[in-house]
Amino acid sequence: TETRLRLLRDTEIWAVVGLSTNALRPAFGVARFLQAHGKRIVPIHPSAVTVHGERGYPTLADALFEIGHIEVVDIFVNSTRAGGIVDEAIAIGASAVWMQLGVVDESAAGRAREAGLATVMNHCPAIEWPKLIG
Repeated sequence: TETRLRLLRDTEIWAVVGLSTNALRPAFGVARFLQAHGKRIVPIHPSAVTVHGERGYPTLADALFEIGHIEVVDIFVNSTRAGGIVDEAIAIGASAVWMQLGVVDESAAGRAREAGLATVMNHCPAIEWPKLIG
């Protein structure tokens, strides 16, 4: 709970992996929620589309090159792909990984923690915010 609260309260730049312009996908609404609560979102998707007014990038490394630092990597991909995203987050020096509700990879979470990243798994920031911040 402390990690979730700290990430929601004390971070600003959230890369949202799997974010596209598809308004029916959960990532779309959660990214809008994060923006409404003062976070800068960075869409990460192979199509690199602009979402909610923010330029998209195909990879975390591409975004890092432009932005300089990414605090939280919010993972909206299938659990089978989460490990690769976590490894990229470690490689770019992100501060944290947040695996969305339904995204579970214990091995990847272990690697993230071992690398010093704050780690959240199987939780949604839009659900946690009202519980932890109000």
